[in-house]
Amino acid sequence: MALTKDSKQQVVDEVTSLLGSSKMTVVAAYQGTTVKALQQLRRDAKADGTVVKVAKNRLVIKAVQSNETLKDADVSALKGQLIYAFNDTDEVAPAKALAVFAKTNPTIQFVGAISSDGTFMSAADVTALASLPSKNQLIAGIINTLNSPVNGVMSGLTGNLHGLLQAIELKAAN
Repeated sequence: MALTKDSKQQVVDEVTSLLGSSKMTVVAAYQGTTVKALQQLRRDAKADGTVVKVAKNRLVIKAVQSNETLKDADVSALKGQLIYAFNDTDEVAPAKALAVFAKTNPTIQFVGAISSDGTFMSAADVTALASLPSKNQLIAGIINTLNSPVNGVMSGLTGNLHGLLQAIELKAAN
């Protein structure tokens, strides 16, 4: 069904808003993916705060060009049936959501990504980005690293105290 001029403008406005607030916009080809699978992708991605959208490339290009920060971004790779994943809180989340989904649906192929500063990343860069740990996993790792010396000292003190108490008990028994 053809879109009216007003509905096309609504799509451009929505995509412009998503692009403006998104830290990373991941682009992937989805040819051969069923509608049911795409609906599942949207539901799964929503848990991480990622918005997945299918839009005409022409309208997305218009939205990119209307954004002051992104207007110089390379959009030559935006061809074919593409799906766009936006996230305004985490740069890695859209790439991870699509990569996890692509494991069970090999019809999803990365095309690239547009960063918040207007840089177009290649599909290989997006694949590498998707393999990084999430923001929460990195924070947990740093906290664990910072906490491990404290845990070691506490274990040492507890062990020595336990040994001291046993020695006192033996002396008291004799």
